[in-house]
Amino acid sequence: MAYLCHKDHLKKIERMKKFAVVLAGCGVYDGAEIHEATLALLAIKEMGGDYQCFAPDILQHHVINHLTGKEMPEKRNVLVESARIARGNIKPLSEFKEKDFDALLFPGGFGAAKNLSSVAFDGANAKVNHEVEVAIKAMHKAKKPIGAMCIAPSFVTKVLGDVNVTLGTDEKDIQMIEAMGGTHVETEHGDVVYDAEHLIFTTPCYMLDAQITDIWDGAYNLIDAMMKELNDEVE
Repeated sequence: MAYLCHKDHLKKIERMKKFAVVLAGCGVYDGAEIHEATLALLAIKEMGGDYQCFAPDILQHHVINHLTGKEMPEKRNVLVESARIARGNIKPLSEFKEKDFDALLFPGGFGAAKNLSSVAFDGANAKVNHEVEVAIKAMHKAKKPIGAMCIAPSFVTKVLGDVNVTLGTDEKDIQMIEAMGGTHVETEHGDVVYDAEHLIFTTPCYMLDAQITDIWDGAYNLIDAMMKELNDEVE
């Protein structure tokens, strides 16, 4: 344990907690939701933590023009597009090792349901990207916290099964989680569902009608809850 001597006082310093943040591209309709991703990264830093961004090195399912909402006739890479959010400081998800991190986080966006999984197309029968599945199972086995925002709790449930999560209040989403073997908890903005047995933390974000201030509330509260777990402060 280290101490910092400042103004004749000793301040206890905890080891900086490091998050692996898995992105799904760049942009709500075909990648990671930018508000959720950036506000989660900000919350981690605000609370004295650090992060490393990852993304699978694969092609996006498709490319959407975010001005018109229409599909574009081109191909883009999830890792390359995610690098826009991470300002280039990103690694292929294949390089993720659970021993190097204290927590794992998945922001939402349609990319989470199109690129990291097939939830957008297959619902409860969705498949999950192999590298995403490996990362989730490794952190779960190591008993380290996993956070998921917006639609991302769906594929966490698909991988782990009997967990408590939230996607907000939509009845179809509730039925999907239950069909995957999970238990859904209805929530509003800023709420965090904490599964103490499995160390899963989820918040609805843009699964509800939201403004950016609502996303900050959810991101902040999610990271705060995960930090408390990491620092053994959960009541």
